[in-house]
Amino acid sequence: MSKMIELQNWYLSQCNEDWEHCYGIKIETLDNPGWSVSIELSDTYLEDIKYPEFCYGMGVDADTSGNEWLDSKVESNTFKGYGGPHKLEEIITVFLAWAKSNA
Repeated sequence: MSKMIELQNWYLSQCNEDWEHCYGIKIETLDNPGWSVSIELSDTYLEDIKYPEFCYGMGVDADTSGNEWLDSKVESNTFKGYGGPHKLEEIITVFLAWAKSNA
């Protein structure tokens, strides 16, 4: 199953005639270039689960092209993933792996 279908399924499983009206998922582009993924966790089973921040390719060991980086964390009950222009699927994969491990 593709990661996009898995994310769609996760989203649908949160929809309860309330959550989808207040919360959701945002996928946007960054100007450096790259991707930003925000997934609101309030009123989901992940709301109070500790997320082990995950990142690479940043700081002194950063790839010189600037494209091979990823940063993910949870802040204010929102999963936030950022990455280079080829990292959208990996950001989604990181979120889904964490979500599955806590289901």
